[in-house]
Amino acid sequence: MEIAARLIEAGKEYKTGDSIIVALQPTSTEIKKGEITLLVGPSGSGKTTLLSLLGSVIYPTTGKVWVGDTCVNDLPEKELARLRLEHIGFVFQGFNLLAPLNALENVMHPLLLLGVSRKEAKKRAMELINTFGMEDRIYNLPRNLSGGQQQRIAIARSLITNPQLILCDEPTASLDHKSAKIVMDMLSKLSLDNRAVIVVTHDVRLKKFADRTIYLSEGKISETSIENEF
Repeated sequence: MEIAARLIEAGKEYKTGDSIIVALQPTSTEIKKGEITLLVGPSGSGKTTLLSLLGSVIYPTTGKVWVGDTCVNDLPEKELARLRLEHIGFVFQGFNLLAPLNALENVMHPLLLLGVSRKEAKKRAMELINTFGMEDRIYNLPRNLSGGQQQRIAIARSLITNPQLILCDEPTASLDHKSAKIVMDMLSKLSLDNRAVIVVTHDVRLKKFADRTIYLSEGKISETSIENEF
């Protein structure tokens, strides 16, 4: 399998006054295309930090982070932002749709940021929305969509630039069982389309969808279950 992202002894520390907080201890791992990987651990275990490093939202304090063939450490902030926009899709618990924009405009938005014409962005967004069965909701504002519908539009938005790495932060936490299953079925199909899908979760319903589970505790990762998790 192709490698979508990898960490090589990558760690993250924060300095608060005279104290140093270790958010993630030096970690090496590879994220492969064609897999759904769950990140599991208690609050404060380093899940969000690991997700943020893989998403090129933060730089590592130590070690190296690679997204595809690009080393994140070497990129200035502007190029890092473009890497995120072009190669990484983000899906959040709170959906993070732009409230003034309707569903279609939300999905178009990343393409417009990349300089794609409005006509082309609309065409590509409509094609994607149709595959999600949401064509009858394209002019709805986020507040007029159900939680499951908002998450489907959020996933469509994350895919519009055809990224190979999809990062999901508690994507089903706000959803009922039926909506959660629809969302995870979608994410499973994305992984089968030669993408890497990473899901931070506390949701026990999701383990059956995973190809791999990474457990975190006190900034350390393990492939072995941590007591009381799941």
